[in-house]
Amino acid sequence: MEWLPENYDDCWTLGGVVTRKGVCLHSGQESEVILRPFEKVGFYISWESRSEPPIRLNPDQVVNSQLCTTLVLGKHSLSTVEHLLAALAGCGLTHVHIVVSGNEIPVLDGSSMGWVEAIEEVGILHLDTSKNHFPVVKKPLVIHKGSSLITAIPSESCYLIGMIDFPYPAIGRQQFSLELTPRSFVKHLAPARTFGFKDQIDHLIDAGLIKGGTLNNSLVCDGNTWLNPPLRFADEPVRHKLLDLVGDLALVGLPKAQVLVYRGSHALHAELAETLSKEMSLNRNLL
Repeated sequence: MEWLPENYDDCWTLGGVVTRKGVCLHSGQESEVILRPFEKVGFYISWESRSEPPIRLNPDQVVNSQLCTTLVLGKHSLSTVEHLLAALAGCGLTHVHIVVSGNEIPVLDGSSMGWVEAIEEVGILHLDTSKNHFPVVKKPLVIHKGSSLITAIPSESCYLIGMIDFPYPAIGRQQFSLELTPRSFVKHLAPARTFGFKDQIDHLIDAGLIKGGTLNNSLVCDGNTWLNPPLRFADEPVRHKLLDLVGDLALVGLPKAQVLVYRGSHALHAELAETLSKEMSLNRNLL
């Protein structure tokens, strides 16, 4: 992992152009993603077949969607962006142009490792621009949604704590924490795959979801056991929840904060990202 930055202090883009294609988790269709170096800070999206200029991603574009993060970008939408964005932000990239062919990002193996491997394939390039600007948390933030909770308190680095509690014995209660760096992200979070439950599959299919889901791209829990062991980590589910958190926070930038999330969801993560974005705007206006 020597190719990765040691921290998130500087700005980085891709060393070349790299392409991945695959089946999408929910639509079941195949789509292609081209990752390109970019001169502007942020993550930008455009479509291969459309002439509109690239659109910079931000938390305001998130809409309510089941089981994934969906963005509304002008007249179009893009779903299941979280694993790709987690890989970009987690590896320390700050300037990237993402070109897509469809309306959903391919799921690959259900984790972020396919995207990490794509980034490693072309390498990353240090940019001699201003330092990376983390969202800085100056006061404790607390957000509730039902029985779910996310908090962020000031810290010198990005430190994540995840907690989950499921009524399935194969998962139960799990907790995982780490100081997030590009290298800790790739080692501890990027390989963690998305997961679901056998007793919910028929309901999700009836709702028009998981059309591309297979035992090769999703862990499936059947109460006391897993249908497709072995797990990559004994606590893979909670690590995947933190992977999703990184992907959702990538829309605003990984904060210098200690973030604790209990029973997290994309909606909860998005609310924290939007709150951080507003705090950044307020701080800029005060300067």
